[in-house]
Amino acid sequence: MHAAGAVLGWQRGFDENDLYDNLTWLSEQQKDIENRLFARRGKEKPQLFLYDVTSSYLEGEHNALGAYGYGRDGKKNKKQIVIGLLCDAGGEPVSVEVFRGNTQDTQTFAAQVNKASERFGCERVTFVGDRGMIKSGQIAELAKVGFQYITAITKPQIETLLKAGILQMELFASAVCEVAQDGVRYVLRRNPVRAEELALSRADKQARVEQLLVKRNGYLREHPRAAVATAEKAVRARIQQLKIDAWLQVEVQGRTLVLRVDSAAREEAAQLDGCYVIKTDLPMSAVSTQEVHDRYKDLTQVEQAFRTCKTSHLETRPIHVRTEAHTRAHVLVVMLAYLIRRALSRAWVALDVTVEEGLQQLKALSSTEMKSKDGGSCLRIPTPNPACRDLLQALDIRLPDVLPNVKVRVDTRKKLQERRNPR
Repeated sequence: MHAAGAVLGWQRGFDENDLYDNLTWLSEQQKDIENRLFARRGKEKPQLFLYDVTSSYLEGEHNALGAYGYGRDGKKNKKQIVIGLLCDAGGEPVSVEVFRGNTQDTQTFAAQVNKASERFGCERVTFVGDRGMIKSGQIAELAKVGFQYITAITKPQIETLLKAGILQMELFASAVCEVAQDGVRYVLRRNPVRAEELALSRADKQARVEQLLVKRNGYLREHPRAAVATAEKAVRARIQQLKIDAWLQVEVQGRTLVLRVDSAAREEAAQLDGCYVIKTDLPMSAVSTQEVHDRYKDLTQVEQAFRTCKTSHLETRPIHVRTEAHTRAHVLVVMLAYLIRRALSRAWVALDVTVEEGLQQLKALSSTEMKSKDGGSCLRIPTPNPACRDLLQALDIRLPDVLPNVKVRVDTRKKLQERRNPR
């Protein structure tokens, strides 16, 4: 941090108070920051947005936006916030927004539509969201501003269309297929890899139940007074826990438990393995069947952004700040850091260096304090080694020969009750 003071020309030190003040300022300036980043794209505005949400758990109970909700972090009994990330077609973040931790996915969507149409002034836009994000209400919101959508439908909805004869099972294949009905296009596909994964998972679940059944039967044989009903209850609970009770049941024959497999029900459960249906109101003259499919699959870029922000050195979580402003600013900082990470990745791709590897190599950069006879001093920057030189050149960065030796104070305070108490 002392080196940062020299680079940025700070004349005074800083402590946690300054960091909290900076978070407050960032929260107040978020719209302006996002607008300026958006304006750098030039006159050509995005015609497609990718949108998804995630959650991030909190440390403590007093965050202003914290609430118990559907968690995606695998952390039980912790409050969370919901984060919505709006990206362009290339996966570049455009805006990030924080919602209370119990906000449903669909309730975050209207704000993104308004943002695209009013704040960013976009026209003829297509929103891409998953099956839990864009439903009938959200489709109506898009239609009001002349926007369109690409989403997917749920398994029950697929079954309804099959029963109505709009879709047929033979249309599901490894190649995409399309059916149009009342101005809506349905793009169908069966992913054979996913179908095999589900079949193996189903077989594995049955094997786990069989192992438990063998164990329980052995116990019943060795303990004549053991209650058969207790063993049966344990096996039935495992079947229900694994969600295979539609085709697998446990029965009692004397003091022995046996499994009964309903083959017809099992085949019915496996009928749609690997099958999915993408839905859009885009006309065929605008985008092809394959393009609709590929644009929906582009949502993986938002998922990748969330994974990177959560699990790498960006570290969205855990979140310790409490106020609404500080929470929003914390998430904004992570989004801005992710933008920098993407820029580094693009610049270093020709060097065959990952961002993590490149940053590790740049740690070799250092400075040497040079003192003059009159008592003054400066920081001299030695010539970088070849690896660092290549990384910097790829970023079009030239290091200065010297820096002012600024003696700034950097304090870390551990007890800032005034700032850390909820407001």
